Amino acid sequence: MLELWQLLLLTIIGIFAGWVNVLAGGGSLLSVPALVLFGLPGPVANGTNRIAIIGQNIVAVSTFFRQGFSDFRLSASLAACASIGAYAGAHIGVQLDGEWFDRVLAIVMVAVMILMATGNNERKQVLVGEKPRNLILGHILMVGAGLWGGFIQIGVGFILMPILYRVMGIDLVRVNMHKVFIALVFSFVALAVFMSNVQIAWQAGIALAIGNALGGFLGARTTVAKGAPFVKMVLYVVVAAMVIKLLFL
Repeated sequence: MLELWQLLLLTIIGIFAGWVNVLAGGGSLLSVPALVLFGLPGPVANGTNRIAIIGQNIVAVSTFFRQGFSDFRLSASLAACASIGAYAGAHIGVQLDGEWFDRVLAIVMVAVMILMATGNNERKQVLVGEKPRNLILGHILMVGAGLWGGFIQIGVGFILMPILYRVMGIDLVRVNMHKVFIALVFSFVALAVFMSNVQIAWQAGIALAIGNALGGFLGARTTVAKGAPFVKMVLYVVVAAMVIKLLFL
């Protein structure tokens, strides 16, 4: 059982992690190591972190909705595909322990940063009222994104964002709107798998979830208020910082 100061620290970490997760992704790179630092085994920390992701995204989805951003039909169909992958990925994730996945994650994030930075993206974005492009391909790729999300969760936003942004041509504000809904749904699937295989640290998960929920609220409001340029700037900074940490620190 964690001490009170540890639970309070997890809540503070969760605030920043939730804000970063909604804006760009990668917040779990803060929360999962924090859980491990407080003595949780890797698979337990991996599963417990899903509680925080669920709390964060419930608040983020509702905040986007109140701000006038929602497309539940498309979000739900994408989430269903991602959940298929998340179910398989979570079964792999329950076996995960140690730091061997760091370099793979770094490579994925470098590739995503290149995809987001190249090309004339603004001209290709979908305007309000228009249909996204490449719906079939987008749904197929969501299965792979869900596989990674179920497996480790860390960095899944960097996979979801280019699928929605580059492949489907959705503007970055609505990318985040869909992203939080998709992650919310497949996180329930992943949590169910982890619950059936490892002992979830509910006390730590709830403390982290409180922080993530507040961070998710702030992240959703920041996305709507600041728009795509700010989201893109945060994305690049977070990706670059995490790649340096994974490869060199």
